[in-house]
Amino acid sequence: MIDFSPVFERTPELLKATGVSVALAMGALLIGSLLGTLLAILETSGSSGARMLIKIYTTILRGTPMLIQIVFIYYIVSNYLHLSAFLCALIAIGMNSSAYISQIIKAGIRSISIGQLDAAQALGIPRRELLKSVILPQAIRTVLPALGNEAITLIKDTSLASMIGVGELFFVGKTIISQTYDALSIYIVLACMYMLLTISLSYAITILESKLSYHARN
Repeated sequence: MIDFSPVFERTPELLKATGVSVALAMGALLIGSLLGTLLAILETSGSSGARMLIKIYTTILRGTPMLIQIVFIYYIVSNYLHLSAFLCALIAIGMNSSAYISQIIKAGIRSISIGQLDAAQALGIPRRELLKSVILPQAIRTVLPALGNEAITLIKDTSLASMIGVGELFFVGKTIISQTYDALSIYIVLACMYMLLTISLSYAITILESKLSYHARN
C-alpha cells in the first residue's frame, strides 16, 4: 500500500538532500566543463603526444563505470589525500563528465568553417584571442543542447554517490526506506523529485539556448 505520510514528515531532510544533489551535479558540471574544454583545445591543436594522452584519458573514463571510478577515488586516492566522501564523488563525477564534454566541445570546434580560421590568421589575430572571441563562443553555442543533456545526466548520476555515504537524495531515500520498510512510496517520491530537477534544468537550458540564438542573430 502506498503511504506518503513518512515522506511528508521527512520533507526537510529530503530538501536538504536535494540541495546536496544539485550542488554535486553543478560542481561536477563546472569541473567537467573547464577540464573538458581544455582537453578539447589540446586535442584539436596540441601535439601528437598530447592527443595520445587525452585519447587514453577519455577512453578509460568513458569505458569504465562511473561507480567504479567513485569507489576508486574514495578507497584508494582518498587514503593519501584524505578527502571527504563528497569531494571524492565530486572529483570522480567531474572527471568522468570531462571525458564526455571534451568530445562534445571538440565536435563544436571542428564544426567551425575553415574560412573563418583562415581569415583570422590572415588578420594576424593571436591564437588565444581567436579561441576566446571566435572559436569557443561559436562551438559552445553549437553544442549547447548536447551540454544540456550532459548536465541532466549528471543530476541522475549523483545517485551513485550514495554508495560511499554522500547524503544526497537517493541516500536519504534509502535511509527512510530502511526505517519505514515502504520502498514503493519512497521510490515514487524520489523519481518525482529527480524528474522535477531534470525538467527544471531542461527548461533553463532551453531559455539559455534561445537567448544565445537571439544574440547571435543580432
